[in-house]
Amino acid sequence: MTRLSTTFTDQHGELFESLPDLLAPHLNLISIGLNPGFRSIEAGFYFANPRNRFWRCLSSSGLSGHLYQPSLDANIKLYERHGIGFTDVVKRPTAGAADLRVSDYRYWAPLLRQHLKNLQPKLAWFHGKVAFKNYMNALGETKQDIDWGLQDLMEGQTRIYVSPNPSPANAAFSDADITESYRRLAEMIGN
Repeated sequence: MTRLSTTFTDQHGELFESLPDLLAPHLNLISIGLNPGFRSIEAGFYFANPRNRFWRCLSSSGLSGHLYQPSLDANIKLYERHGIGFTDVVKRPTAGAADLRVSDYRYWAPLLRQHLKNLQPKLAWFHGKVAFKNYMNALGETKQDIDWGLQDLMEGQTRIYVSPNPSPANAAFSDADITESYRRLAEMIGN
């Protein structure tokens, strides 16, 4: 079975397997999750947990213009056909957000910022306020009030958008809420 996988080194010099970035210059969007879950690492593609709402909300939103089933092939088609790249705030996989350390954010957030500045996508799309807030905090730019949608900050020429996290652990938001956020994102990039 074909799958995405690569080995990273963390801030302590420890090796671990994670998902490689699917990035290129001048993409429409870079989808930025908090960090990969173990199911995604095992399956070898982003948003692999069958309970994750990313795929069904994406399909309903008009963001991709197509009904994609969760798969590596779908990740690659979004990347190649729609200019949607994939990465994470932190590359170290965990069972949940609570397992991440402050040192993880401090190590990985500057690398993400450098990607955004070098690649200059139209939009950096953070999945959840926790991902965006911890990213900003790790960079020493504390932002207490984060609204949903387009932010008043930019990374170089890149605008920042925050949508509810589609994780099954984020039950506070319905599929309709997430789909509507994705629909607004689609409008911003002209889909």
